[in-house]
Amino acid sequence: MQSLNFPQYDFQLREGEKSTEIFDEVRKKWLVLTPEEWVRQHCVIYLRDALNYPMSLMEIEKGLNVAKLKKRADIVVSNTQGENIMIVECKAPEIRIDQKVMDQAGRYNSTLRVPYLLITNGLRHFCCKNIDGKWEF
Repeated sequence: MQSLNFPQYDFQLREGEKSTEIFDEVRKKWLVLTPEEWVRQHCVIYLRDALNYPMSLMEIEKGLNVAKLKKRADIVVSNTQGENIMIVECKAPEIRIDQKVMDQAGRYNSTLRVPYLLITNGLRHFCCKNIDGKWEF
């Protein structure tokens, strides 16, 4: 897999029947190793190791309803009171982080109303905080 703009981590990888798989430590299961999953797993370990968020406070592919449509946020981080505090939207490295991706995270936030958004394709990362209704990067 492609090198990303994250520290290097040791992941559990194995060859599955049809493709390489990676072990997701949050969900405790093996997943097909897609480029987006590679980014997501790096982000999970970065949140845990560099930012000290316990994996017990992370939910992967959290289901939510946005304008009567079922969607899934890549990672939602909660605080110890159980309040959602951050949405992380992960894209494959070849996906450009543009307004369309930012709007997607914004739509998810219309439901979750978190103070922080982190958007990454593994190469470029954007983090913003909601201050008085305005997003500051």
